[in-house]
Amino acid sequence: MSNRIGHIFAFFAPYRGQDEGHNYLRSCQGNEQTGHQVHGDNAPLTVTRRGRTDGPYHSGTARVFGNTGFGGHMRRVILPICLMLGACMPGTTADMPSRAATHTESTMPAMKRFSAPRPVPPMRSNRDIQRDFIELSFELESGRPLEYFSRFEDPISIRVTGSPPPTLIPDLNRLVHRLRTEAGIDVARVRSDTANITIEAVPRSEIRRHLPKAACFVVPNISRLSQYRKARHSRITNWSLLKKREKLAIFLPNDSSPQEVRDCLHEELAQAIGPLNDLYRLPDSVFNDDNVHTVLTGFDMLILRAYYAPELRAGMTRAQVMRRLPAILSRLNPAGDKIGPRRASSTPRAWVRNIQNALGPGARPTQRRSAAREALRIAEAVGWHDHRRAFSHFALGRLTQATDPDFAQDQFVIADQFYKRTPGTDLHRAYTASQLAAYAIAQGRGEDALMLLGPHLATAERHENAALLATLMMLRAEALELSGRVAEAQSVRLDSLGWARYGFGADWAVRAKLREISALSPLKGPNG
Repeated sequence: MSNRIGHIFAFFAPYRGQDEGHNYLRSCQGNEQTGHQVHGDNAPLTVTRRGRTDGPYHSGTARVFGNTGFGGHMRRVILPICLMLGACMPGTTADMPSRAATHTESTMPAMKRFSAPRPVPPMRSNRDIQRDFIELSFELESGRPLEYFSRFEDPISIRVTGSPPPTLIPDLNRLVHRLRTEAGIDVARVRSDTANITIEAVPRSEIRRHLPKAACFVVPNISRLSQYRKARHSRITNWSLLKKREKLAIFLPNDSSPQEVRDCLHEELAQAIGPLNDLYRLPDSVFNDDNVHTVLTGFDMLILRAYYAPELRAGMTRAQVMRRLPAILSRLNPAGDKIGPRRASSTPRAWVRNIQNALGPGARPTQRRSAAREALRIAEAVGWHDHRRAFSHFALGRLTQATDPDFAQDQFVIADQFYKRTPGTDLHRAYTASQLAAYAIAQGRGEDALMLLGPHLATAERHENAALLATLMMLRAEALELSGRVAEAQSVRLDSLGWARYGFGADWAVRAKLREISALSPLKGPNG
């Protein structure tokens, strides 16, 4: 099973009078099972769509990490801290009201949606992509090797069951169109109960009844959530035994925000038809446990196009795929033959373990900070200067914001410096800018905040991250007010609400985000 875990980082940590307990607006999800769920070291290995981890960059879902090949794969897991501001709401699932955005009864402006996708083609060597492809395709997130290459061999049909929210079908249609046109995969929506992939939309409580820390997940060889408990530890749901994929089920929440449902959809469907692994070294992919990217990127589409190249077949061994892969990538990505390899180092399991401890569920604040410091120590010892080094600083900054905001600010500045040197990290820098701008606003430095935010609104829109875009706009509104541009601030704040309805969901969640960001300003905070 594959599941996804969510980011632990809120967009920014609490400053000036903000209660960290109120910093959790979104439901966070998790990591290695096919689905969104949090995996512990002794959890069954499942393949899940990327979930939000307790990492610095996500607004809500979390991922699960597992060790066996059984069950669902969850990449989205529920984690205690989310990347975006107020990413998670405290309390149990039963206590949490629905965050599903409704088309009726809302007093907010109309929900905004993104237009045509604008994926950026991968700008890296085909030799690096060959290595990425092999490790994504022949390992599980736990590091356990897969003996065979597995995929569908016939046209792929998808049906939706359960009680889908209003935004699911339009987002699925858009994703299917992208898979057909960008990845060249023969995939289509159908109504037949013989569909290869069943997407069942159910309440979060039903998902968590089976996988308590999952937001969503995918499981081979079943079609209903009611079948999962009995099949969970059987051979039919063991991804490591799978050669040819024929039937899978994806379980998504129908009472989460539109963006959270869409993010689950992208990650779980990509793992249902493609690679099961995630690699922290990939800066521009949803196949990365940092959960920065929430929709399939240009790199992801290239990987999926190669995954379904006619030269490959289900059941091939690693060696057989490796022999054919250079010619496939030369055909699909000729520009990659002209770029020299970067040969990014592998990610030590100790660093991964400490990042998971720092950002995942179950640890006390002091334990989280200790794990984050150890992850940073490892990153420094390894000699990284890429996005993983930046991520280590970002994680430590996020976890120290409430106890030492000046130190946290320094960590965000350092993170941004490393991101700036690493190609393909524009979205990472937008998340970092939200933290830096929040700090500036809390200090009354409106002009500095405007300068920090300016380049990144377009980035959030290009990457279709409505929650991040709305947050950046709300921050901009506060910065404008601090600068005396009150009318412009009101206009920007109003314009943010349509994006916030897609990113955060129900009206109460949007208003909570507004209050959270407004409380940063010295003009409005408890001491203002």
